[in-house]
Amino acid sequence: MVTTASLSRSVGVQTVQRPNVVAVGTIVWLGSEVMFFAGLFAIYFTLRAMSPDLWAAQTEKLNIPFSTTNTIILVLSSFSCQFGVFAAERLQARRTGKLYQLNKWGMVEWFYLTYAMGATFVVGQIFEYATLVSEHVSLSSDSYGSAFYITTGFHGLHVTGGLIAFLLVIGRAFAVKTFGHKEATTAIVVSYYWHFVDVVWIGLFLVIYVLK
Repeated sequence: MVTTASLSRSVGVQTVQRPNVVAVGTIVWLGSEVMFFAGLFAIYFTLRAMSPDLWAAQTEKLNIPFSTTNTIILVLSSFSCQFGVFAAERLQARRTGKLYQLNKWGMVEWFYLTYAMGATFVVGQIFEYATLVSEHVSLSSDSYGSAFYITTGFHGLHVTGGLIAFLLVIGRAFAVKTFGHKEATTAIVVSYYWHFVDVVWIGLFLVIYVLK
Protein backbone atom coordinates (compact mmCIF):
# COMPACT_ATOMS: atom_id res chain seq x y z
CA MET A 1 0.00 0.00 0.00
CA VAL A 2 1.44 3.36 -1.03
CA THR A 3 1.03 6.10 1.57
CA THR A 4 0.75 9.79 0.82
CA ALA A 5 4.12 10.41 2.48
CA SER A 6 5.89 7.75 0.38
CA LEU A 7 4.19 9.01 -2.79
CA SER A 8 5.33 12.54 -1.98
CA ARG A 9 8.89 11.34 -1.54
CA SER A 10 8.79 9.34 -4.74
CA VAL A 11 7.66 12.26 -6.87
CA GLY A 12 9.90 14.75 -5.05
CA VAL A 13 7.07 16.87 -3.65
CA GLN A 14 8.19 19.26 -0.90
CA THR A 15 6.26 18.97 2.35
CA VAL A 16 4.78 22.12 3.81
CA GLN A 17 6.91 23.61 6.58
CA ARG A 18 4.95 24.82 9.58
CA PRO A 19 5.78 28.36 10.79
CA ASN A 20 7.84 28.61 13.95
CA VAL A 21 5.48 28.82 16.92
CA VAL A 22 7.76 31.17 18.89
CA ALA A 23 8.09 33.61 15.98
CA VAL A 24 4.35 33.61 15.32
CA GLY A 25 3.59 34.12 19.01
CA THR A 26 6.01 37.04 19.13
CA ILE A 27 4.42 38.68 16.11
CA VAL A 28 0.93 38.30 17.61
CA TRP A 29 2.14 39.80 20.89
CA LEU A 30 3.74 42.71 19.05
CA GLY A 31 0.36 43.30 17.42
CA SER A 32 -1.10 43.90 20.88
CA GLU A 33 1.78 46.26 21.61
CA VAL A 34 0.90 48.23 18.50
CA MET A 35 -2.58 48.77 19.93
CA PHE A 36 -1.09 49.84 23.26
CA PHE A 37 1.11 52.51 21.68
CA ALA A 38 -1.74 53.57 19.40
CA GLY A 39 -3.65 54.38 22.58
CA LEU A 40 -0.74 56.45 23.87
CA PHE A 41 -0.59 58.36 20.59
CA ALA A 42 -4.33 59.01 20.85
CA ILE A 43 -3.94 60.37 24.38
CA TYR A 44 -1.10 62.63 23.28
CA PHE A 45 -3.01 64.07 20.31
CA THR A 46 -6.16 64.57 22.40
CA LEU A 47 -4.36 66.52 25.12
CA ARG A 48 -2.45 68.50 22.52
CA ALA A 49 -5.66 69.52 20.75
CA MET A 50 -7.11 70.72 24.06
CA SER A 51 -4.07 72.88 24.97
CA PRO A 52 -2.35 74.18 21.79
CA ASP A 53 -0.85 77.23 23.51
CA LEU A 54 0.63 75.11 26.30
CA TRP A 55 2.14 72.73 23.74
CA ALA A 56 3.66 75.61 21.80
CA ALA A 57 5.30 76.99 24.93
CA GLN A 58 6.56 73.70 26.35
CA THR A 59 7.95 72.23 23.14
CA GLU A 60 10.33 75.20 22.98
CA LYS A 61 12.13 73.67 25.95
CA LEU A 62 12.99 70.49 24.04
CA ASN A 63 16.60 70.02 22.97
CA ILE A 64 16.03 68.94 19.37
CA PRO A 65 19.71 68.39 18.36
CA PHE A 66 20.30 66.21 21.43
CA SER A 67 17.13 64.19 20.85
CA THR A 68 18.00 63.79 17.18
CA THR A 69 21.42 62.40 18.06
CA ASN A 70 19.86 60.03 20.58
CA THR A 71 17.37 58.90 17.95
CA ILE A 72 20.11 58.23 15.41
CA ILE A 73 21.91 56.05 17.97
CA LEU A 74 18.77 53.98 18.54
CA VAL A 75 18.09 53.62 14.81
CA LEU A 76 21.69 52.49 14.19
CA SER A 77 21.23 49.85 16.88
CA SER A 78 18.63 48.20 14.65
CA PHE A 79 21.30 47.70 11.99
CA SER A 80 23.77 46.13 14.42
CA CYS A 81 20.94 43.96 15.75
CA GLN A 82 20.17 42.72 12.26
CA PHE A 83 23.83 41.90 11.62
CA GLY A 84 23.66 39.84 14.80
CA VAL A 85 20.63 38.03 13.39
CA PHE A 86 22.53 37.27 10.18
CA ALA A 87 25.31 35.72 12.29
CA ALA A 88 22.76 33.74 14.31
CA GLU A 89 21.15 32.42 11.12
CA ARG A 90 24.48 31.01 10.01
CA LEU A 91 24.86 29.59 13.57
CA GLN A 92 27.90 31.75 14.37
CA ALA A 93 27.67 32.66 18.03
CA ARG A 94 31.03 34.42 18.43
CA ARG A 95 33.68 36.07 16.30
CA THR A 96 36.15 33.99 14.32
CA GLY A 97 38.76 36.71 13.81
CA LYS A 98 40.17 39.80 15.45
CA LEU A 99 37.92 42.27 17.25
CA TYR A 100 38.43 44.90 14.57
CA GLN A 101 37.37 42.49 11.81
CA LEU A 102 33.67 43.27 11.76
CA ASN A 103 33.03 40.75 8.98
CA LYS A 104 34.20 38.03 11.38
CA TRP A 105 31.89 39.05 14.20
CA GLY A 106 29.32 36.63 15.55
CA MET A 107 25.94 37.21 17.10
CA VAL A 108 27.39 37.97 20.54
CA GLU A 109 29.59 40.85 19.35
CA TRP A 110 26.82 42.45 17.31
CA PHE A 111 24.36 42.12 20.20
CA TYR A 112 26.90 43.62 22.61
CA LEU A 113 27.15 46.63 20.30
CA THR A 114 23.35 46.83 20.07
CA TYR A 115 23.10 46.69 23.84
CA ALA A 116 25.66 49.50 24.21
CA MET A 117 23.74 51.76 21.81
CA GLY A 118 20.42 50.95 23.43
CA ALA A 119 21.84 51.69 26.88
CA THR A 120 23.24 54.97 25.56
CA PHE A 121 19.76 55.88 24.36
CA VAL A 122 18.25 55.17 27.78
CA VAL A 123 20.94 57.20 29.55
CA GLY A 124 20.33 60.05 27.09
CA GLN A 125 16.61 59.91 27.81
CA ILE A 126 17.25 60.07 31.57
CA PHE A 127 19.51 63.09 31.02
CA GLU A 128 16.76 64.75 29.00
CA TYR A 129 14.25 64.07 31.78
CA ALA A 130 16.55 65.66 34.35
CA THR A 131 17.00 68.74 32.16
CA LEU A 132 13.26 69.16 31.62
CA VAL A 133 12.50 68.73 35.32
CA SER A 134 14.97 71.51 36.06
CA GLU A 135 12.91 73.65 33.67
CA HIS A 136 9.72 72.78 35.58
CA VAL A 137 8.38 70.21 33.11
CA SER A 138 7.44 67.18 35.18
CA LEU A 139 4.88 64.41 35.13
CA SER A 140 2.51 66.41 37.34
CA SER A 141 3.31 69.93 36.10
CA ASP A 142 0.61 70.08 33.40
CA SER A 143 -1.04 68.05 30.65
CA TYR A 144 2.01 68.41 28.39
CA GLY A 145 4.30 66.98 31.06
CA SER A 146 1.93 64.09 31.67
CA ALA A 147 1.65 63.28 27.95
CA PHE A 148 5.39 63.62 27.35
CA TYR A 149 6.54 61.44 30.24
CA ILE A 150 3.85 58.78 29.82
CA THR A 151 4.52 58.24 26.10
CA THR A 152 8.32 58.43 26.22
CA GLY A 153 8.47 56.70 29.60
CA PHE A 154 6.57 53.60 28.48
CA HIS A 155 8.79 53.45 25.42
CA GLY A 156 11.87 53.71 27.64
CA LEU A 157 10.60 50.77 29.69
CA HIS A 158 10.23 48.76 26.49
CA VAL A 159 13.79 49.62 25.49
CA THR A 160 15.00 48.50 28.92
CA GLY A 161 13.11 45.23 28.47
CA GLY A 162 14.86 44.75 25.15
CA LEU A 163 18.26 45.32 26.77
CA ILE A 164 17.48 42.62 29.33
CA ALA A 165 16.46 40.28 26.50
CA PHE A 166 19.79 40.88 24.74
CA LEU A 167 21.69 39.94 27.90
CA LEU A 168 19.66 36.74 28.19
CA VAL A 169 20.36 35.80 24.56
CA ILE A 170 24.06 36.52 24.97
CA GLY A 171 24.17 34.53 28.21
CA ARG A 172 22.42 31.62 26.55
CA ALA A 173 24.98 31.66 23.73
CA PHE A 174 27.76 31.22 26.30
CA ALA A 175 25.83 28.63 28.33
CA VAL A 176 25.14 26.11 25.56
CA LYS A 177 27.81 23.80 24.22
CA THR A 178 26.56 24.09 20.65
CA PHE A 179 24.80 27.13 19.24
CA GLY A 180 21.87 25.65 17.35
CA HIS A 181 18.60 26.57 15.69
CA LYS A 182 16.80 27.03 19.00
CA GLU A 183 19.27 29.70 20.10
CA ALA A 184 19.14 31.30 16.66
CA THR A 185 15.34 31.48 16.85
CA THR A 186 15.56 33.23 20.20
CA ALA A 187 17.91 35.82 18.72
CA ILE A 188 15.57 36.36 15.78
CA VAL A 189 12.44 36.94 17.87
CA VAL A 190 14.34 39.39 20.12
CA SER A 191 15.31 41.28 16.96
CA TYR A 192 11.61 41.50 16.01
CA TYR A 193 10.95 43.19 19.33
CA TRP A 194 13.92 45.54 18.99
CA HIS A 195 12.97 46.64 15.49
CA PHE A 196 9.44 47.27 16.73
CA VAL A 197 10.73 49.44 19.58
CA ASP A 198 12.85 51.43 17.12
CA VAL A 199 9.94 52.02 14.75
CA VAL A 200 7.72 53.17 17.61
CA TRP A 201 10.37 55.65 18.71
CA ILE A 202 10.65 57.09 15.20
CA GLY A 203 6.90 57.75 15.35
CA LEU A 204 7.19 59.31 18.81
CA PHE A 205 10.13 61.44 17.74
CA LEU A 206 8.24 62.80 14.74
CA VAL A 207 5.12 63.53 16.80
CA ILE A 208 6.80 65.01 19.88
CA TYR A 209 9.90 66.73 18.52
CA VAL A 210 9.26 67.46 14.84
CA LEU A 211 5.54 68.27 14.54
CA LYS A 212 5.32 71.46 16.51
